[in-house]
Amino acid sequence: MNDAQLLRYSRHILLDELGIEGQQQLLASRALIVGAGGLGSPVALYLGSAGVGHITVVDHDTVDVTNLQRQIAHTLADVGQPKAQSIQQAIASINPDVQVTVITQRADDALLDERVCLADVVLDCTDNFTTRHAINRACVKHGKPLVSGAAIRFDGQVTVYDPRDAKSPCYECVFPETSSFEEAQCATMGVFAPLVGIIGSVQAAEALKLLTGVGQALTGRLLMLDGRHMAFNEIRMPKNIACTVCGHH
Repeated sequence: MNDAQLLRYSRHILLDELGIEGQQQLLASRALIVGAGGLGSPVALYLGSAGVGHITVVDHDTVDVTNLQRQIAHTLADVGQPKAQSIQQAIASINPDVQVTVITQRADDALLDERVCLADVVLDCTDNFTTRHAINRACVKHGKPLVSGAAIRFDGQVTVYDPRDAKSPCYECVFPETSSFEEAQCATMGVFAPLVGIIGSVQAAEALKLLTGVGQALTGRLLMLDGRHMAFNEIRMPKNIACTVCGHH
């Protein structure tokens, strides 16, 4: 690190668990963020400010005025602009040293297969089961840790699926694609603005921990937040040995 970086990241370097070595690991790391909305905004801003060297942001949507209530990486001037591009500009305004790759297309199986293998950590900041399952399949296939977050109304949840850990479940283990879960959308159900900030910040923290080996990740544990009462609950999630996605790993 040069003198400017030593100054910028001095508060990280002061942490015994991180230090210079941990910060250098972050600078050499690559993160893939899928979704540049409510969750993707705090995730991208914190990973960028923390000095993750290369961040790829995937999102096919554009900024709408209704997003501004909670998607803090975007501003009124960004309305109509691709969300991924808007986040790239937001990161650059905080930390121009971070390399940001923008992909303004839907995250399908082919794109994820191409991009997940290049990442050190993947963050699912999407809002639909189809994309979540596609991300999960790619992460299991390429053995990449996945930090998954979700938020709707006043309720949020976050966990880590890590195929490198033989005991870790995958997203399919917990939310089987064959099950009939009701898919709730912010556009119809609403979402409490700070909720996505809380969950996204936890996702960013888990990603930084995974990249540096600090602490214990949320692997196998689902952290749930009731925003009405600001109460956190945690449940253990076992691996399904018969899982059609990760059972053979």
